Amino acid sequence: MTAPPPNRGLFCNRPLNRRGVRAIGYDMDYTLIHYFVDEWERGAFEHARGVLADAGWPVESLAFDPEAFTLGLCFDLELGNLVKATRFGYVVRAQHGDEVLSFDEQRRAYAGTVVELGDERFEFMNTLFELSRASLWTQLVSVHDRTPLPGVTSYAHLYREIDRALAAAHLEGALKAAIVEDPQRFVDLDPGIVATLRDQRLAGKQLLLITNSEWSYTRRMMSWCFDELMPDGDTWRDLFDLVVVAAAKPRFFAEVGPVYRVVDEERGLLEPHWGELRPGDVYHGGNAGMVEEALGHDPSQFLYVGDHLFGDVHVTKDVLRWRTCLIARELEAEIEAAAAFAHDEVRLGEMMTDKTALEAAHARARMTRRRLVVAEADRADADAEIERLAGAIAAVDREIAPLARAATEQGNAVWGPLMRAGVDKSLFARQVEKYADVYTSRVSNFADATPYAYLRAARGTLPHDRVGR
Repeated sequence: MTAPPPNRGLFCNRPLNRRGVRAIGYDMDYTLIHYFVDEWERGAFEHARGVLADAGWPVESLAFDPEAFTLGLCFDLELGNLVKATRFGYVVRAQHGDEVLSFDEQRRAYAGTVVELGDERFEFMNTLFELSRASLWTQLVSVHDRTPLPGVTSYAHLYREIDRALAAAHLEGALKAAIVEDPQRFVDLDPGIVATLRDQRLAGKQLLLITNSEWSYTRRMMSWCFDELMPDGDTWRDLFDLVVVAAAKPRFFAEVGPVYRVVDEERGLLEPHWGELRPGDVYHGGNAGMVEEALGHDPSQFLYVGDHLFGDVHVTKDVLRWRTCLIARELEAEIEAAAAFAHDEVRLGEMMTDKTALEAAHARARMTRRRLVVAEADRADADAEIERLAGAIAAVDREIAPLARAATEQGNAVWGPLMRAGVDKSLFARQVEKYADVYTSRVSNFADATPYAYLRAARGTLPHDRVGR
């Protein structure tokens, strides 16, 4: 059997014995069904722009750029910025409107600030659905700075208006109607996903579809994506023991909500439901507790797989103690970029080691000179050594600069890699590390490991681990 490419691996933060998993729940959008980001987010952007134009906003010149942003950024609702932070919440890059802040501007704005995801000042970009929001936000901040937008009283207010426009694009069905009308334009099919799910069922796992999408959209998209890949006349419905639509995640995992059963699948008619959930039926709303009761498994025997860092992974882990897997398609390009940069990364590491040694020698030389001042001794040789070491450091810096800049531009020229912020982990990486037991780029990556595999986490590293090696 051919090993999967490195960018299609399963990456573990905590060990996961898949033999102990009895039920696997899946999100749909950007999890079971992946979309061409450019098409989906451009569609959301255009529909939201239309809503804002109807409100009298000057949005004719706004344009969507799918390469301008990445996941894991934060909206600063106080200053109107978009920022990237380290795992400790320190801002390493910031953009106000269309302009990237200089180092000095950034330092003045965030010298005493730590980005906390629980702080109402910041909103976190969890999923690819946020790319259209970021595009609208940065451009409209610039518009608002030049000429205040009608009725907008603050950057936080601007954010809420953008949110309402995007919600209208989704809730009014205009975008999803366009997708259903021409799914080939929007959907990036993964032919390996059906075989992966069928293997999980063969291994005795119960499969659940838990999505926020409505039944009419779910039914048509799942049929289009999966039915032709199913054997022997089966349909996508034969893959799942339970289907829950309009789940209203994250509330589905944290609160008790009403549940309805879809009694007419063609027309989507509903009736209130009481009692246990019945396998094979389609339910609207409800809550995770009902799923646990219906299947009779312990929380640790559930695995939930989704793309939303908060709505799918954070809450599921934090509230229910289900096992979790985050799907992030961006990993594939990020891992490829890191592999292409690997040779330069080694060179950069070697030069940084040299620079560290030179800086230590320079510091010692300065201390030596200070001692000579106190002793009123000749300082000429010490001055010469300090000058020589300073020149050597400057020379190394000139060599390091282009490689260091290239390292920070992997994946995105402005924001850099998804999982890193400078030399540190990004805030996004910290959330993945904390709440996702496993992360990977797509559901079909589970095929190689099989449902019987024991997935082990890599040994964690500490700053002193290299000592003595």
